[in-house]
Amino acid sequence: MLTAFGRAFRTPDLRRKLLFTLGIIAIFRMGAFIPSPGIDYRNVQQCVNAANTSEGIYQLVNLFSGGALLQVSIFALGIMPYITASIIVQLLRVVIPRFQELHLEGAQGQAKLTQYTRYLTIALGLLNATTLVTLARSGQLFAGCGAAGTATPLIPNDNLVVILLLIITLTAGSGLIMWMGELVTEKGVGNGMSLLIFTAIAAQFPTSLGAILKTQGWGTFLIVLLIGLLTVALVVFVEQSQRRIPVQYAKRMVGRRTMGGTSTYIPIKVNMAGVIPVIFASSMLYLPALIAQFATPANSTEIPGWVEWINNYLTRGDHPFYMVMYFLLTIGFTYFYVAITFNPEEVSDNMKKYGGFIPGIRAGRPTQDYLQYVISRITFPGSLYLGFVALIPLIALVLIGANQNFPFGGTSILIVVGVGLETVKQIDAQLQQRHYEGLLR
Repeated sequence: MLTAFGRAFRTPDLRRKLLFTLGIIAIFRMGAFIPSPGIDYRNVQQCVNAANTSEGIYQLVNLFSGGALLQVSIFALGIMPYITASIIVQLLRVVIPRFQELHLEGAQGQAKLTQYTRYLTIALGLLNATTLVTLARSGQLFAGCGAAGTATPLIPNDNLVVILLLIITLTAGSGLIMWMGELVTEKGVGNGMSLLIFTAIAAQFPTSLGAILKTQGWGTFLIVLLIGLLTVALVVFVEQSQRRIPVQYAKRMVGRRTMGGTSTYIPIKVNMAGVIPVIFASSMLYLPALIAQFATPANSTEIPGWVEWINNYLTRGDHPFYMVMYFLLTIGFTYFYVAITFNPEEVSDNMKKYGGFIPGIRAGRPTQDYLQYVISRITFPGSLYLGFVALIPLIALVLIGANQNFPFGGTSILIVVGVGLETVKQIDAQLQQRHYEGLLR
């Protein structure tokens, strides 16, 4: 493995791509620690230490921003606006026929959809920046700490110019992250957006493990490491697992040449949905808590019954009802996302168009029904696997009390392992093109 990495850096073209990628990653991490204009960094640190930032929106957004959210830095929004925009554009293919037509047009249509995603990313970045500044001014960003007019205001000069500058800076930071990710995809190694997410998550591992070691001792620390290794092994095994459906292409004459007559397969991954269902489930579970937070008056001592029920059952990760809902929502969203991303009818039509067929299955509707049957069978264990991985941090909270700093579970481990595997495969493919053995041999 180390020899293969040495060969990668000795190859001029690949070395240039790797160094470019590492340079973009370094800039991304530097931006996470540069305070936004108008923000009092000392007051931010005081509020972070005083507030409980291990639940709700903090868990998800701070995870994808690499800790930049809790620093209120220029990259505080992280990659979340782009992720949300990409998911929305993908879902709109089901609702808007024009989007589906662009998807089927090939490279030109994909370029148009990418442009729509960029516009939507900036719009969502502007919306998220406005929301973040509003929460910071009202003191709701850190649970009552940092409001304007208090002893520790996050924005000391609370005037229109500073607020507008802060919103523009946060929005521009989100756009800059999107641009850097596209640069890595074009000129570097791997998928740029995925690598930036990978960097943001992996950067928090040392801090989380150090906090567990400091607060709970060596015993809990070693247990967490063991759980982490077992989880990584499970995720690697499932992410590499696939059902291969054989496809045979009949021979046909094109001019004087004989085409076709080859055998291949359709790879159906056990986890076709990736990490999206876990993000959907956690976001849906946070919505009731967000509604309850804004529905309760700030100076009121009486809490409505439905708000109290939400606070007891839908905000505590150690509650069995919360765990069951999280598990069931993850399973449901897995089936939903696979249904909209894999179209058996489209795959069947493409096979029929090019003279392909599944041995023993007639072309047309029987092929479509067979593919739907296989997808349904494969999605069930994949959804159970996603639900189990999503519950690992919550189970860790109950057993060892390490939810706040537990790094090996849910979205984090799925993204880190998945992106790591894909990046290594791309480097390996480029090494093999240059007649080297590659990283995986």
